[in-house]
Amino acid sequence: MRADALRNRRRLLDAACQAFVRLGPAAALEAIARDAGVGIATLYRHFPDRAALVRAVAADVMARTAAEARAALAAEDDAFAALGRYMHRALDLCAPALMPLLYEEVRGDPEVGALLDETATVQQELIDRARREGGLRPDVDFADIGPALGRFARPVGGAFDPALEAQLAHRHLQVFIDGLRATGGPTLPGPALSLTGLRSMMASHLDGEA
Repeated sequence: MRADALRNRRRLLDAACQAFVRLGPAAALEAIARDAGVGIATLYRHFPDRAALVRAVAADVMARTAAEARAALAAEDDAFAALGRYMHRALDLCAPALMPLLYEEVRGDPEVGALLDETATVQQELIDRARREGGLRPDVDFADIGPALGRFARPVGGAFDPALEAQLAHRHLQVFIDGLRATGGPTLPGPALSLTGLRSMMASHLDGEA
C-alpha cells in the first residue's frame, strides 16, 4: 500500500474510533470521512461497508492495546508501575470506551476475538504480578480495571474542550490508580469479578437477549 494510502487509512481509523466513542457504531460515515480529511469515496476504497470499518477499528484498537500491555510489562521493573502505564496508554487509545460499544458488532470476528483474548491475558498478568509483588491491593481483580477504565474514557461532553477533557481523564485516572495501591485501606465493597466471572456474566447477558 502506498504511503499516502496508509496515511489515509490511519486517519480514517482514528476518526472512526473517535466517532464511535461519541456516537456509537451508527455514526455517519460521511462525517467520519470529513473528520479524517478525505472524501467518502476514499473511505469506501479502504472499507467497502460499515461492518468492514467497524471490524477494522476494533482490530486496530485491540492490537495497539495488546502491544501497549506487552510494552508495559517489558519496560517496567515494578509491576504496579507497569499496570499504571498500561492503563494510561489504554485510555489514550479509547479501547475501554470503544469495545463495549462495538462488542456485539464484532464478537464473532476471529481476529478481534483473538486480540481481545491476548489483551485480557496480558492484563491479567499485569494484575497478578502487581499483586504478587505487593504493590496492588489484594482485593482488586480483573473487572476492577477494564470497566473502570471505560468510565474514564467516555466523553463528558457539554462545555468541555476535547483537549481539556483528555487531560482531566488522565488526572482522574491517576487518582484512581493511586487508590489501587496496597496501603491497608478498608476492604472494597461489592463483588470482586475475575476475568472468568466477567466473561460468564457477559455471556449470560447476551444469551438472555437472544
